[in-house]
Amino acid sequence: IELVEYSDQYASDFKRINLEWLEKYGLAEEPDYLMLNDPKGKIIEPGGAVFLARIDHNIVGSAALINEHDGIFELAKMTVVPEWQGKGISKLLLEKCLEKARQLKARKIILFSNSQLQTALQLYLKYGFKHVNVADSPFVTADVKMELEL
Repeated sequence: IELVEYSDQYASDFKRINLEWLEKYGLAEEPDYLMLNDPKGKIIEPGGAVFLARIDHNIVGSAALINEHDGIFELAKMTVVPEWQGKGISKLLLEKCLEKARQLKARKIILFSNSQLQTALQLYLKYGFKHVNVADSPFVTADVKMELEL
């Protein structure tokens, strides 16, 4: 498993693997499409990062770190394709995002999620994320908000 930074050659993979889970759970919304159609403009250029998990030449996972403001970053678009789940790839992606956030002098990481995604929520709790009131969410379907103070 190799973690690589986003480049345009991975645009269709990034979009495909994220739409797969978003649509499976009925969570795809306009902000998702905007981000997935322009990850460079919406995530990277404003000071964020996208990491992809690659096995051989196949992209099997992703995670993004979005620069919100004032040292606050959002963890987003974290997924691993079904056939590669349960192999520790999510942990690698999350750890890479936490490392990058620290490099960028982040003071807090937030995330929005949905209560259907119990495996992901348990992972976030293991890494110290805490549940907070859902506020300021760009997503109608986000019924979970978590934060991690760095």
